[in-house]
Amino acid sequence: MSRTFFIAGAASGFLAVAAGAFGAHELKNVLSPEMFEVFETAVRYQFYHSFALLMTAMALNKYEHTYFSRAGWFFLAGIVLFSGSLYVLTMTGLRWMGAITPFGGVSFLVGWWLLGRAFWSVVQ
Repeated sequence: MSRTFFIAGAASGFLAVAAGAFGAHELKNVLSPEMFEVFETAVRYQFYHSFALLMTAMALNKYEHTYFSRAGWFFLAGIVLFSGSLYVLTMTGLRWMGAITPFGGVSFLVGWWLLGRAFWSVVQ
């Protein structure tokens, strides 16, 4: 399972850098300042949680605890739901996509709680 999260974290980090570069070079003059800020928020949260996936993978490599695995899946879901919905919103203007974003935020919160709970259990 740790391999899955190492690969997902690295791929997500790669895509976050690519999205950030695309935004800075191609979208800055196309999107409104408000929508560009939304796009940057998506990139930033994707990047943070790419590192969370890598940390989760490292923890799974050392400790066998189901909460580490669950945390990784919640981080991955959060990236797709939170950042993904904001990317779609900014690129298409579909405002209803903003209704999906909070589910991604909750996924991030659950992931962090699970990660903390798992460390609480295994680290002395």
